[in-house]
Amino acid sequence: MALALSACAPGGGDAAPKASESTGSGNGGAEVTNSGLADLGDVTTKDDTIKVTVGAPEFISYNGFTPQSYSTYNSAIDDRMFASFNYAGTDGKIYPNTDLGSYEKISDDPLTIKYTIAENAKWSDGTPITTADAVLAWAVQNLNLNSGSKDKPLFSSVSTDLGDTVPKGPEGAADGKEFTVTFKNPDPDWAIQSWMLQPAHVVAKKGGLSTDEFVKAVRDGDSKKLEKAAKFWNEGWTTKPGTLPAEEDIPVSGPYKLDSWKAGESVTLTANENYYGTKPATKNLNFRFLADTGMVQALQNKDLDVISPQPTVDTLAQLQGLGKAVNIEQGDTLTWEHLDFNFRKGNAMTDKKLREAFAMCVPRQEIVDNLVKPLNPEAVVMNLREVFPFQENYKDVEAAAYDGRYDNVDIEGAKKLVDEAGAAGTEIRIGYSAPNERRSNEVAAIKSSCDKAGFKIKDAGDPKFFAPGGTQERGDYEVALFAWAGSGQITSGQNIYATGKPQNYGKYSNKEVDAAWEKLATSLDPAVHLEQTKKIEKLLWDDLYGIPVFAHPGLSASSSDIQNVRHTATQSGIVWNAEQWVRAE
Repeated sequence: MALALSACAPGGGDAAPKASESTGSGNGGAEVTNSGLADLGDVTTKDDTIKVTVGAPEFISYNGFTPQSYSTYNSAIDDRMFASFNYAGTDGKIYPNTDLGSYEKISDDPLTIKYTIAENAKWSDGTPITTADAVLAWAVQNLNLNSGSKDKPLFSSVSTDLGDTVPKGPEGAADGKEFTVTFKNPDPDWAIQSWMLQPAHVVAKKGGLSTDEFVKAVRDGDSKKLEKAAKFWNEGWTTKPGTLPAEEDIPVSGPYKLDSWKAGESVTLTANENYYGTKPATKNLNFRFLADTGMVQALQNKDLDVISPQPTVDTLAQLQGLGKAVNIEQGDTLTWEHLDFNFRKGNAMTDKKLREAFAMCVPRQEIVDNLVKPLNPEAVVMNLREVFPFQENYKDVEAAAYDGRYDNVDIEGAKKLVDEAGAAGTEIRIGYSAPNERRSNEVAAIKSSCDKAGFKIKDAGDPKFFAPGGTQERGDYEVALFAWAGSGQITSGQNIYATGKPQNYGKYSNKEVDAAWEKLATSLDPAVHLEQTKKIEKLLWDDLYGIPVFAHPGLSASSSDIQNVRHTATQSGIVWNAEQWVRAE
């Protein structure tokens, strides 16, 4: 699947992405009545292993909620292990997960939600899932728990604003099955807030506390008492590749649990025998770490059952050449390609003239024509970040935010700006997660064009680009080439573009953008969302935060005997319903 660190999602518009039918009986007769999970009836777990790959990057951690581990590659595995109160259907629509429990809005002013955890819901080690676990989820997203200032949060979390959004946190007995949350301001994404992550009883124990003591320390804001527990949450689950944490430290709340990890090769999940919900259809899921170039051959050789390669013309042709032996899944996705500038002090791209020159020489239309249109004839150059070309309000937002200034390549104009900046010969390292055929082709196209403007474009693709301590974290690039993947969240872009947010990797800052996001994120009014989205998009173009390129076409495939494999437009990717996959008899 196309890269993507998961977070960003479109801001408004009700048009659902288009999806083609699979070229075979991929649903195996299962009843599919909406974009949610199919009704499989009574499920008996089959003693079998289904082998899947979503890409080459190594598994990082059981804790996929840190900035270093929060990617679609890691989430593909982690999301099979942890239950949430809801999930996204194939078109981004949010469905409740009744296995874990239920929730209801009990007040609009202030916005108050009541959650009820299923009586039989428990961690795989037998510990009941309770309000304490929701308190942990609140704690790790709470910047008010810190080492003296909000610049030094206790928990290194990909999401950090829940402490201010819900000041009192989950209210209810720590060992109880019911809790309420009261929002300080209206929150358009209240239904998909993360109230269930890792096990509180494990974090408490590792912090030298009982679960009740941990909950009390969180509620009291006692950061000092929580330091040891937070250190474990930050680091304790991230182990050497191939080495799983101790079994007692990694209980799960979902249908699968970690079984084995072969460094550089694969992770195997096995069915959680203590799962309280619908049993998984197949006992084992083996996630292979495989580059796109080897996926089709592995599928043909039956070394893999399901693949999610980077969509390319050659890959599609190869899959089509396998005929009825495979089912092919295609459709629009809420994932989009972009080039982001590095705003760290001393980086060449802090010079706006150079950002403008780069934008003028990037051949976006050529990239779309050569690399995307053969897969999706309706593909266009994408000019927005929060709304997709197939959504109904795209043209309206585009007209308000972007004037077409970078539609056409202008080598002479770019060269003039480079010369004015006295920057001829400046090396521009374009970093991305390698190997990736399409991205290497994108960089080659950019180099062919932008070198003529006076830049020296360097392909800085690196297998460890997104790894902890890797190129992106160190800031060793001028331009980062990757994709954000969406799941229907309205306000997730705030975590990317607002000052100091965990996914603002390039250290961009604009007070007007911050204010617009704050206004959008505290309103339930779609008109306000649209108004602020237009403002944000225009400011990001005027500043040249980065350059959007295209919305990803989706492409996955499975062996024809694997049932219930279904395309999704969301960041969950092809594995979104992997617990329903089963091999036909």
